[in-house]
Amino acid sequence: MAHNLLPVAVVLAVALLMAPAAGYPWLSCGTSSSFAANGTYQDHFNFAAATLPKNASTSPDLFASIVVGTVPEQLSAMALCRGDVNSTTCFSCLTEAFGDLPSACSDDKAATIYYDPCMVHYSDVHTLPGDDDTGPSIDTYPIGDNQYVTADPGQFIRLLAALVNATADYAAYNSTRRFATGQADTGFDPEFPELYALAQCTPDQTPAQCHKCLAGLISQSLGGFQNRDGARMLAVSCTYRYETKPFYNGPAMVRLASPSSGAPAPAPAVNSRVRAADGGRRKYHVPWVAIAVVLPALAAMNLVACLCFRRRRRRLLIAQAKHQNPMYSTEAEDTEMVDSMMMDVSALRAATGDFDESNKLGEGGFGAVYKGVLPDGEEIAVKRLSSSSSQGVQELKNELALVAKLKHRNLVRLIGVCLGQQERLLVYEFLPNRSLDLILFDTENEERGRRRLDWAQRYKIINGVARGLQYLHEDSQLKVVHRDLKASNVLLDENMNPKISDFGLARIFGRGQTQAVTRRVVGTYGYMAPEYMMRGNYSVRSDAFSFGVMVLEVVTGRKNSDDGCNLLATVWTHWEAGTVAQLVEPSTMGGSFPEGDVLRCVHIGLLCVQADPAARPVMSSVVMMLGSDTVTLQAPSKPGFFVRNNSANAAASTVSLDG
Repeated sequence: MAHNLLPVAVVLAVALLMAPAAGYPWLSCGTSSSFAANGTYQDHFNFAAATLPKNASTSPDLFASIVVGTVPEQLSAMALCRGDVNSTTCFSCLTEAFGDLPSACSDDKAATIYYDPCMVHYSDVHTLPGDDDTGPSIDTYPIGDNQYVTADPGQFIRLLAALVNATADYAAYNSTRRFATGQADTGFDPEFPELYALAQCTPDQTPAQCHKCLAGLISQSLGGFQNRDGARMLAVSCTYRYETKPFYNGPAMVRLASPSSGAPAPAPAVNSRVRAADGGRRKYHVPWVAIAVVLPALAAMNLVACLCFRRRRRRLLIAQAKHQNPMYSTEAEDTEMVDSMMMDVSALRAATGDFDESNKLGEGGFGAVYKGVLPDGEEIAVKRLSSSSSQGVQELKNELALVAKLKHRNLVRLIGVCLGQQERLLVYEFLPNRSLDLILFDTENEERGRRRLDWAQRYKIINGVARGLQYLHEDSQLKVVHRDLKASNVLLDENMNPKISDFGLARIFGRGQTQAVTRRVVGTYGYMAPEYMMRGNYSVRSDAFSFGVMVLEVVTGRKNSDDGCNLLATVWTHWEAGTVAQLVEPSTMGGSFPEGDVLRCVHIGLLCVQADPAARPVMSSVVMMLGSDTVTLQAPSKPGFFVRNNSANAAASTVSLDG
């Protein structure tokens, strides 16, 4: 069976020896097929080997992943270093791993290799973070001969369980690297007074996914470690380890006291008597000179203690915030993330032919987008913000911080950023079929644009966008409201799979937050929900409204404008009259189409554009409605829409209304 990126059940249990154990590095090879020397898959592997060690070692998370090529020669690879190693060690280890893998696994199309400081995995099957998989069949390595007997084996295993679980919880919820170390005092074994633990997940997982992975490893293995003085459990998506001797760098992030320890011993009392200079035993008060020395010292100690307390309290508050709200991040973390994605402006000028007009893909209020080709052959789309761009520096930072953290098959992938030589450039994956609006509303050749999308493709686009929004609203570690979903912000790959783009106006919601209000209303006429346009209220329900508009556009092939000829009003009129099918011409679908499925999509679109935000479905419900004919749909109420009276501004253009 081929490897996936995150086969949770792939486990190697090996003895922890201070010297490399037998079989080091630990290896798991695929059994499905091998790639040909000097073939396409070999080229993809070589590109990953040349790219990932640098990308991972310079990343704040010491992690990088890549997907190269298309099926059946597609390669998915990832590289991860232990969270306590430095960049130099990380780069050296990953370079060695990529060098060893082909020969070690006989050019298998899937393989995983573990070194002490790093691991590398690649496969011809691509999955998303957190996806469960049975994984390939591999041997379980013996724990080894490291064993000792304690006076209380039950107490040992209880302490070990508490330590590894606490360390796993910290890695999942309190670390952006998804990495943690732990230490516990045994209190019952003078030969081995301490236990040390480490837990790590791939940083592209959500806290819940990381916790699930580690909890699964711990529950299935911990019972076999009684009286073992060290063990390691390895999966592609997570790992944990413990020893009775220190093995990681730096202080422990989690510290557990001995279960048998009592209250700390009281501090000795201060002696207020001193000997006389002549050696006598006379008693007298502490002289004023001593007070002059002691009081400033006590004040300094008190100041240091206060500062330490404030710093510790701040760390605890941050940790608590991250635990309660996994989307929490500091400005420094965002800056580090952006710095790791920086690209050289000269390389992007060369890739785009110095932004030649022949390479321009499109232009909007933010500036132009150009196609480019990197030296390794990768095609990219470069978003070049103009000096007069309506997307300012804050929007740019917002987009960078958001897109770099969001990973989903229906979201566009950010590759890099450049802020040099008066340029503000965002580098994305290149999607050859460009944006949905250019196909739906091809003004140069309307018939050509319509024929490119049959019903199956249109449904795939609707369903894909719904799943992307569900991820943003409900499934990602960041709860995100896009605020500018429209056909031009849906890009299509070579297989017409949709990817939501342009997060410059997006906003993050806190856990439990349902809506927000802004005095600066920004978006696109024809897609903005009425409560957002008129009162500045935005939420996942306003995104649902925009999605509903887009669904009706995709089904009918007609653009929703704001010049008085409103698509929502037209569809509603036909809905009440029972003549919705008349809105869809067979030529629009490239021929015949399943009328029942089309009417169901129109029904869902109308549910999303209802005037009452509370009546609109959330995106998980929309995905369920799209995926099952057995789900009963409620009758929609009248849509909420806003019609501009100024026909001179009929085009759906980005607006900014300051209240």
